[in-house]
Amino acid sequence: MKIVFTGGGTAGHFYPNIAIAENFNKILDREKIIQAQLYYFSDTEYDKSALYENQIKFVQVPAGKIRVGGGGIQNFFDMFVTAYGICIAIFKLYSVYPDVVMAKGGYASFPTLFAARLLKIPVVIHESDSNPGRVSQWAGKFAQRVALSYEDAAPFFNSSKIALTGQPIRDELKNPAKEGVFDFYKLDPTIPVVLVLGGSQGAEIINNAVLDALPTLLPKYQIVHQTGMNNLESVKGQADITMTDNKKLLSERYRPIGFLNVLGMRMAGGASSVVLTRAGSTLFEIASWSTPSIVIPITTSQGDHQRKNAYTYARSGGCSVIEESNLSPAILAQEVEKILDDENRRHKMIEGAQKFMGANNAAEVIAQELLSIALSHENRG
Repeated sequence: MKIVFTGGGTAGHFYPNIAIAENFNKILDREKIIQAQLYYFSDTEYDKSALYENQIKFVQVPAGKIRVGGGGIQNFFDMFVTAYGICIAIFKLYSVYPDVVMAKGGYASFPTLFAARLLKIPVVIHESDSNPGRVSQWAGKFAQRVALSYEDAAPFFNSSKIALTGQPIRDELKNPAKEGVFDFYKLDPTIPVVLVLGGSQGAEIINNAVLDALPTLLPKYQIVHQTGMNNLESVKGQADITMTDNKKLLSERYRPIGFLNVLGMRMAGGASSVVLTRAGSTLFEIASWSTPSIVIPITTSQGDHQRKNAYTYARSGGCSVIEESNLSPAILAQEVEKILDDENRRHKMIEGAQKFMGANNAAEVIAQELLSIALSHENRG
């Protein structure tokens, strides 16, 4: 049995695939199925250790990115990269000839999906956004099954193919750590913690608002701030300048970190009382923790999907939303205070997050469907 995973080169495309692969391997062990081989087709490995830990072999397939509303000459050259990637994908996919392809969408999945269609290999896709990307919408026309995180995405696909599964989340991130979380970050367990997540690369607009709000926030709260690796040193420097008059408070209550690995995320999730975040797939991890959040959607996301994600989540009651155009240090601090100083509101947001997550077993459900399709394909072969 052979399974190919594919997706774009971002955390939002990569880690849901890992979550599905984790559960697929568990099912194989439980059902005592042997000789299964897992592959990841994409332009980059993204996280080598995650692939290794789940016994997934990386196969490089070049992919060009077509930028909507811009790109110019770069789009022109990337068309040739994509064409080359399709040729490579056809050859490599034929060499493997998997029983099913599991796709998370994104530009890097296009060559592999094109090859799968040409070779008549069954395809399953998962769409994480309320407004599906172009690759997912295209692949949905020939995919055997379409799994969705948001019900709002259903009208974009054939109703006979879709299943509202929710978001695949890695098992180790479903539940935040409970013990040692404050010791891990050297924080005071009696003071509420604000966790800031700007995405794996950080977000300049969020970083700047948080830094400017430090004089207001730190006297009452503690902050764990994922800045993005490239932004860490500059954020530290700006924080020193902003808190020049109270370096002691800064050192005691502010923890800037370039990137949160799984352990760091679990610890931060266990310590946090509220999370400031973008509106990508991280929303589901936060919801699985039942932690209230403040969501700042990216204004320029394709199809405006981040705004739609954010307001869909807000309707469940699990978060409040601040538009980028309205984001300021004062508004940010006020929103944090509204949540952390009102226990009744915070409790309702916890209930909203729990309602939004539902069964929280998307990765297992999709893995089981992959196995069923793979076994059927094997038998036909």
